[in-house]
Amino acid sequence: MPAETWTALTSLGGVALGGGLSWLVQSTTQRTNVRNEQRKLELARAETRRTERLAALERFVAAASEAERQALSRPRDQSAWDAWEAVTQPIMDRVWVAERMIRVLFPVPVHDAARAYFLVLNQGVWEGAEDYGAVRDSLEEPRVAFLDLAGDALEKS
Repeated sequence: MPAETWTALTSLGGVALGGGLSWLVQSTTQRTNVRNEQRKLELARAETRRTERLAALERFVAAASEAERQALSRPRDQSAWDAWEAVTQPIMDRVWVAERMIRVLFPVPVHDAARAYFLVLNQGVWEGAEDYGAVRDSLEEPRVAFLDLAGDALEKS
């Protein structure tokens, strides 16, 4: 084979090899970039979900706190009932909505604990007790159980 042919074939082989290596590097870089972007999106999604959960938890705790204060200030005198109920009903509505948002944003065990706390709180608000200490004490266990589970769920997210 003449030298010119070998030169042309060698040149063509170099171009093919260079082009193949260039394509390999570009495709590898592109796949790496896509994976990195996916990871960033997943992290951003997880952080957004955590922020949503934290906000829902804060709303539930704030509303439940207000409801606890209302339960402890429940009037014994029927003449003060209407004014107390007018203030209490919107608070209990906020607790109910916040509890439902816990259902949407948290795992089922956290919602179950929130629901148990809500039910005891609802009973304390509307049925009360002769001894306000009994109402306060009845709320302690479900409140702590809920907060512990919610804290664990936030740590895992």
